[in-house]
Amino acid sequence: MNIQQAKEQIKSTLSAYLAKDEFGNYQLPVLQQRPILLMGPPGVGKTQIMRQIAQECGVGLVAYTITHHTRQSAVGLPMISQKNYQGKEYTVTEYTMSEIIGSVYETMEQTGLKEGILFLDEINCVSETLAPTMLQFLQCKTFGNQSVPSGWLIVAAGNPPEYNKSVREFDVVTLDRLRRMDIQPDLTVWKQYAHTAKIHPAILTYLELHPEYFYRVTQDVDGIQFVTARGWEDLSALLVTYEQLGMDVEESIIGQYLQHPEIAQDFAAYLSLYRKYGDDYGIQQILQGNPSPSAYARAQAASFDERLSLVGLLLAGLETQFSAAMEADALADDCFAVIKEFKEACQEPQADFSLLMEALCQQHKDHTAQQKKAQLLTRSQEQRALRCQNVLEEFCRLLAAEPLETSEQALKLLRNTFAPIKENRLQQAETASHSLEAAFDFLENAFSAGQELLVFVTELGMGQDSAAFLAQNPCQRYGTYSESLLLNGRTARILQEIAADKARG
Repeated sequence: MNIQQAKEQIKSTLSAYLAKDEFGNYQLPVLQQRPILLMGPPGVGKTQIMRQIAQECGVGLVAYTITHHTRQSAVGLPMISQKNYQGKEYTVTEYTMSEIIGSVYETMEQTGLKEGILFLDEINCVSETLAPTMLQFLQCKTFGNQSVPSGWLIVAAGNPPEYNKSVREFDVVTLDRLRRMDIQPDLTVWKQYAHTAKIHPAILTYLELHPEYFYRVTQDVDGIQFVTARGWEDLSALLVTYEQLGMDVEESIIGQYLQHPEIAQDFAAYLSLYRKYGDDYGIQQILQGNPSPSAYARAQAASFDERLSLVGLLLAGLETQFSAAMEADALADDCFAVIKEFKEACQEPQADFSLLMEALCQQHKDHTAQQKKAQLLTRSQEQRALRCQNVLEEFCRLLAAEPLETSEQALKLLRNTFAPIKENRLQQAETASHSLEAAFDFLENAFSAGQELLVFVTELGMGQDSAAFLAQNPCQRYGTYSESLLLNGRTARILQEIAADKARG
């Protein structure tokens, strides 16, 4: 199965394991809540989906790479205690609490989340001394003499032996107590995640042209050579940061992430071309509605690879504007919600406006901190919360500085401060809509209703910010092309034409 199918099965399993009867007891007995074993090649996204599942389901997450542990940290340290059996004192050996079990309880205390996922990676690569402990854990859900708390789904992950020489095979007794899921790389599924994670557009376009390079592990006389989904994602983060700093990424750096010399060299060459296309076509001029005549001429004479790169560049420029528009929209919504809450609190007699806003500000800050501790926030969600927090602190400063006597005066002050935020939302949406229309104009004039528009419309619908923007700001041409190109049976034929064009080179 692919990683998305595994994700959905784990979410369903979590729902089933956490379901309770009328007395508050788990419907599925804890002993029959089998741990899940994810087996798949390294870098395919096993750890990443655990974070996604925890965030989407609102449960806790404790994650460990088990190969970093010794038997003592997993089981606990031995300690001597006294026991009385039938009136006689005996000295017995017990164990302190396992570090892993302790982390589960600590997470429950810090976040207030009593249920969650305990994820142990590289479960079949442990040392010889730790192997019996891991088998006991998978069979009995215990480390030493302590059990994993009820309400925590155990998910373990391992690599097949062809990827790791340290792999240990599980016996039938252990496997018979697990639910095993075998994961395979899948570019189509990864692209859905990649749009949400805002993977660098050059990588997305390159993999559209070379899907065979998405995941590869080979071994020859020079040793093992590989490219993984994790490698592409980490390289993307570096590319974005380097571009923000105005720095170039050399081929040798790319090779540190794509550890397959042929693919690293090929992507480095493509990245140079991709950037050159951006300069040659004048992407910003196109999105502003002022393309040069030479841009049309070059686009019409371009190869398939270059045309697809051009579409990718236009999408990247639009995605930046969609992102800014959705950030402005979210900030306006968050601030308006606080103003509304402030208005309701102001109705109380003798209300201290400054203290009320400070309380709302602190409440927002505490809620964000708790969600962050629980790992329930994505990076974009955390940034959204911080932007709102900055505005709330400005509200506090203004209310503390102004001697206000009535709630009407306080609300007027907040509305005046909110006005530029509201105006910015409208302006960002208008700018993005104008750029989208300009992109459609250029593609229609350059390629008519060809395969380039199919790719453009398809990718618009997959992007997180673009899809959200189009839902709030409908575009007539996007709707028309979506219906005519994607829903009337022409899709398969056009995709065949794309493949044929690519084969012809």
